[in-house]
Amino acid sequence: MLQTILIKSCTIVDPNSAFNQKELDVLITDGKIAEIAQNIIADALQIDGKGKFLAPGFFDMNTSIGEPGLETKEDFETGSKAAAAGGFTGLAVMPHNAPTTDSKSQVAYIINRAKGNLVDIFPYGTISQKREGKDLSEMFDMKQTGAIAFSDGDKPVQDAGLMERALLYAKGFDALILSYPEDQSIAGKAKMNEGVMSTLLGMKGIPNLAEELMVIRDLYLAEYTGSKVHFSTISTAHAVELIAAAKAKGTQVTCDVAAHHLVLTEDVLADFDSHYKVKPPLRTQNDVNALVKGLKDGVIDAVVSQHTPQEIEFKEVEFEIASYGIIGLQTVLPLLFKAGLNVDQIVNKLAIAPRQILGLTIPQIKEGNQANVVLFNDAEWLYSTDSNYSKSANSPFLNEKLNGKVWLTCNNNQIYHSN
Repeated sequence: MLQTILIKSCTIVDPNSAFNQKELDVLITDGKIAEIAQNIIADALQIDGKGKFLAPGFFDMNTSIGEPGLETKEDFETGSKAAAAGGFTGLAVMPHNAPTTDSKSQVAYIINRAKGNLVDIFPYGTISQKREGKDLSEMFDMKQTGAIAFSDGDKPVQDAGLMERALLYAKGFDALILSYPEDQSIAGKAKMNEGVMSTLLGMKGIPNLAEELMVIRDLYLAEYTGSKVHFSTISTAHAVELIAAAKAKGTQVTCDVAAHHLVLTEDVLADFDSHYKVKPPLRTQNDVNALVKGLKDGVIDAVVSQHTPQEIEFKEVEFEIASYGIIGLQTVLPLLFKAGLNVDQIVNKLAIAPRQILGLTIPQIKEGNQANVVLFNDAEWLYSTDSNYSKSANSPFLNEKLNGKVWLTCNNNQIYHSN
């Protein structure tokens, strides 16, 4: 159980709080915000909040956790620890475990199995049965059981008719469909972005067109059906333009971007380092600039970790056969500071907007409320094997000094505290 803690002289960053942008003390007792004022005196564990920001806990819309079935990659306990260290108090977990989350029994299992952690864990259900892209899953039953939205994870829905039916079906009970935009007939079996670097390395590339065609298709389908759609991990400049135009027309569309796509380009692949092998692939500096601008302009609604743990034997191999993905829960905050986002933008993209998109309650820093908060600033820290809480270690940022430190994460009457 959480002891009484007193955060001294922190700057509160919460657009829904009466204390927004004020430097105050915050007393947390029995997991609740007991008092917010200046110069609070209490018998409590004191945490220096000077120069630090207290915000609602972050929420990640795109986390992969192996459990059930692939626990050697990550389980709910280690995933929760990594999330808390990254400032996250809520995770939406992708359905590509083994078995896939395509039934109400699987949804119920995940909800019950993930209880009791500092971090709240919410399952996505699949769009299609077993993510095979053939028949719709029982989305209504899964939503009734607790699935918060529907996605086929890292498998794009190739059949336009199936996606249309999914959007119409979901509209009937106000559910959200997540689209991972990739036309596999164009992407083929390529492993990186199509461009100068792929030509230089002599590798087949995935053109931007593979993503943008699917964005166009699903925007048309959302408009035609009057349904809402969310694009996961967009990565190209033109995708940002397409979504901006659709929003201006009134299409019910939202989107997110993976944090690593805001700072990394295809140039880091010059040495065939498989730790940089992700999907969608790392693009060009022009794409990175457009993604950052799209975030700041409000076209891109949220930032995700796309946390994808992999065992060492799936990464320490030739680039061509290495698995996709990096672990990202502990590096999202530093990457957003590196991308040039300010504190207000970070809080909006990590804490407020993801919950709005998913229809979840947004934590509020208010006396009497449950303490669902994160204390952070841009301080430097070393991301090492000692400070990595994930079960996996497939990150290109390991053993680097990063700017963007989480000092405290509190939720469910539990606390993560960094010295």
